[in-house]
Amino acid sequence: MEDECAGDPISGLKWTHKSLRKIQQTLDKEGFAISPPTISRLLRKCDYSMRVNHKRVASKQSPERDQQFAYIIRWRKAYLRRQWPIISVDSKKRELVGNFKNAGAEWRQDRREVNMYDFPSLAKGKAIPYGIYDIGRNHGYVSVGTSHNTAQFAVASVRAWWLTVGRQAYPDQRHLLIEADGGGANGNRCRLWKVGLQELADEFGLIITVTHYPPGASKWNPIEHRMFNLISGNWAGKPLDSYETILNHIRTTTSTTGCCCQAQLDTTEYKLKQKVSNKEFDGLRLRYHKRFPQWNYTIYPHISDYVK
Repeated sequence: MEDECAGDPISGLKWTHKSLRKIQQTLDKEGFAISPPTISRLLRKCDYSMRVNHKRVASKQSPERDQQFAYIIRWRKAYLRRQWPIISVDSKKRELVGNFKNAGAEWRQDRREVNMYDFPSLAKGKAIPYGIYDIGRNHGYVSVGTSHNTAQFAVASVRAWWLTVGRQAYPDQRHLLIEADGGGANGNRCRLWKVGLQELADEFGLIITVTHYPPGASKWNPIEHRMFNLISGNWAGKPLDSYETILNHIRTTTSTTGCCCQAQLDTTEYKLKQKVSNKEFDGLRLRYHKRFPQWNYTIYPHISDYVK
């Protein structure tokens, strides 16, 4: 077993790359007649077992991680108490649109035949779901883009949610809290994201506060475990062969706690590598919070009635 054995030098856990059948064949050559079930039992007695990879190794964590979590929760509770809108935002994994294999399984009487290869050239297009989860109302909204996952697309998705759902659900409200990851199109360092939010604040007279999750903590963003996992489960094992199929799967996503989702297709062509000049950025009504200003800030509209 030595040549095929690996292990963890810290925990002492060992494993082998050989299958039971191969181990049986090797032992048979050495003159030992033994069945695979017996081999399995003996391996377990030696602390061997079948193992899979676990995603537990995170990048370097910020020393202020826990304090930022507490800060996010404090802001969330304050908005919930006042019944002001709070949304958790993020983009989901890009999907190829076509007759491709989708992870998961479904109950069927026969197998579904899909493409043997997942070549992008065989796809009808790509789908980029950007989600908005309303924490207070337990309601989801997904904008499915067809071009690129940019900051402009992220802001356009938030704007579409506000026009379609937000201002009807929260009439006469002028405050909006956004919980977002620290990277990607809505990252805390993305200038284009802040410029887009300024335009949104000016258009609707909104005071927009953003709290970002620290690096390596995106899994704690509520949208991940309250909406995206439900959508993934709803279309598990089903080929996403058209945009309408994707939209229907999102729209029919529900949970036992009452969560439901709306979806719309965004066919706008968003350009990559857009730059924001220093002059344009300096014109923002942007106020960084005293507590962790790298992750928390508020954008005020340029309308004098709302500017502090």
